[in-house]
Order: sequence, then structure tokens, then C-alpha cells
Amino acid sequence: MATRYSAEVKAEARRLRAEGSSVQQIADRLAVRSTSAVQRWVATISPPDWTRRPNAKDELRERARALRTSGMTYPQIAAELSVSKSSVSLWVRDLPHPPRDMKAGEAKRLAGHRAYFARRRAEAAEERLVDKLVWADAIGSLSDHELTLVGAALYWAEGSKAKEWRPGECVRFTNSDPAMILVFLHFLQLLEVDPSRLRFAVQIHERADVVSAEAFWRELVGGPSAVFGKTSLKRHNPLTTRGNTGEAYRGCLRVSVLHSAMLYRRIEGIWWAVSGAVPASLSDPSRVV
Repeated sequence: MATRYSAEVKAEARRLRAEGSSVQQIADRLAVRSTSAVQRWVATISPPDWTRRPNAKDELRERARALRTSGMTYPQIAAELSVSKSSVSLWVRDLPHPPRDMKAGEAKRLAGHRAYFARRRAEAAEERLVDKLVWADAIGSLSDHELTLVGAALYWAEGSKAKEWRPGECVRFTNSDPAMILVFLHFLQLLEVDPSRLRFAVQIHERADVVSAEAFWRELVGGPSAVFGKTSLKRHNPLTTRGNTGEAYRGCLRVSVLHSAMLYRRIEGIWWAVSGAVPASLSDPSRVV
């Protein structure tokens, strides 16, 4: 039958272990027959250094740690010391990872990838351009009638429109695309709008090159003869990440037509014809006086 030992004996065993006694010394001093019992009592206390047996791998472990600190990888350390990578991992895994040193081969491979994708992007851009040119050639030049329909559609997409709560009828068209502005001005010519009735105004972010933008739009729409109003500046919001920056950013141009109520009605009528959106109550011929 196993001997039962008091809590006082166990506590004394732990005290002796903390002072540096071996398991055998503790068992002899406390008259404990089983060293395994003493081993269980003191398992949570590190054994004194003098009781450790020399380990043949201690030197390898220290060399591995030194090599890892110098920046070597697991495979490199394993090859250097002729040990397994799992052993290296156990010895050095608490150390920080060394900075990655890109090998010449890896750098060359990445450079090749970058060159390939740059070439592919250029080829894709060329393919897109060819596709667009094919479709532009298929359409060909538009007649004045077709341009009138296109202009009305552009205005109804981008121009100012009368609302139930704002019934004023006036023609104002705003866009940032110079080509759209030119198409709209051509549309007004087809409707025989006198150029003297045109007014222009730039709308742009306050941090852009305002002077350059004003000069660009003025040159586009007719030079010094064009009548420009005061430029409208959009205030800067530091919380907004703007994509409309750089030399190509020139803001928007607003084109207004003076005394344009009848012109507005004409444009809306053309749009009704294009869209087939004439209200049924207005399409009754009996309404025409």
C-alpha cells in the first residue's frame, strides 16, 4: 500500500528544490522512499543547473540562434549545421523574422512579370482603340437632322430642366467634356440660336489651376468674343479624396442661352419625338388651336 505524505512534507520538498537540492537529496532528507513522488511534488520548479546533464545539441542550438540573428533562413541554418529544419524551428522560433532579402533571381522574375503586364496593357489599349475606330467608321458622318436629335438627347441628359416646383423654362447645359460642349454648341447652331445670346461660366475646384482652365474654355468656345461670367469655385473639403486632379482637370463649363423659354420648349418637343414620351393628353389633335 502506498505511503501517504502530509502537506507539510510536500511543502518542505518544494522549498528544498527551490534552494537547489536534487530529487534524490530531498528524498533522503525527508525519508521518502519514492523519488517519483518527490518528482511529482516539485514538477513545477525548474531543476538547478548543476543537476542538468550535458546536452550534445546545446552548442548547435546556440549556433543556430546566432545564425538566425544574423539573418539566415531555416533552410540555410539547417544546411549549415546539418540538422533538420524542424530542429531549427524549435531552437529559434522565438526570435524575430529577419528582413527579407530579395534574391537576384526573384528580382529578375518580378521585373519580367512587370514587363509582361506593361506590354499586355499596351496591347489591350490598342485593341480597345481599334474597336472604337471600327464602330466610329461604321456610323460615319451624321446629318443635320441626326445631330439635332443627338443634341436634344444630350441636353435632356445634362441640361437644366423645368420642374413642377421650379417651372422656369431656360436653357442651361453643363459638362466637363470639351467634345460634349462642342456638340451642344453645334446643336444650338442648327436651331439657329444667335451666338450673342450665349453666356459661359466655369465651375471648378478652388485648388485647381483656375486661370489655365478659364483660358482653355474661352479658346474652345470662341476666344475673346465669348462672354464669360464669374467663375464658380467649389470649396475644398479636406475629408474628400478627389480624383479630378492633374493638368487634364479643367472643371466644367456652363453654357446658358438668354431669353430661351421658346428654345427650351422646342428642345423638349424634339426630345418627346426621340423618346416617344409625348403625354397622351397632349397628343390629342383636338387640343391644337
